[in-house]
Amino acid sequence: MKSLVIYYSHFGNTRVIAERIARQLGEESKAISIDSFDMSYLKGVKLLIVGSPILGWMPYEKIQTFLNSLKPGELKGVKAASFDTRVKLFIHGDAAAKISKKLEEVGADIVIKPQAFYVKGQSGPLFPGEIEKAKAWADMIKINLR
Repeated sequence: MKSLVIYYSHFGNTRVIAERIARQLGEESKAISIDSFDMSYLKGVKLLIVGSPILGWMPYEKIQTFLNSLKPGELKGVKAASFDTRVKLFIHGDAAAKISKKLEEVGADIVIKPQAFYVKGQSGPLFPGEIEKAKAWADMIKINLR
């Protein structure tokens, strides 16, 4: 299944998670930074995953701009999921849920609940076990696609 993981990464932590998810999904999967993304990359995609760090309780602006550029019905027939990277705090934003909601609004079928991955401090690194958690989350996505 042709899969695309679109992400924004400021310190590299979200990139690591995105690349691990894409690798786990299989050879027809690719992770691409929003900085290199072109709308033509969506052609033929059956599974779209979008990830972003949290900034001010929201996904980074570049991810928000991408999501806001999607037209109603544009992702009809596309399966989707979302994730974010965040600092482990008592109170934090939920960028993944906001991404998921927007993907659903433009027609995507959300196949799994949004996932958070944790970083130590603002710049990371990822907490131990987060890469393994990304692998397991990708495996759950594959199960949910059956």
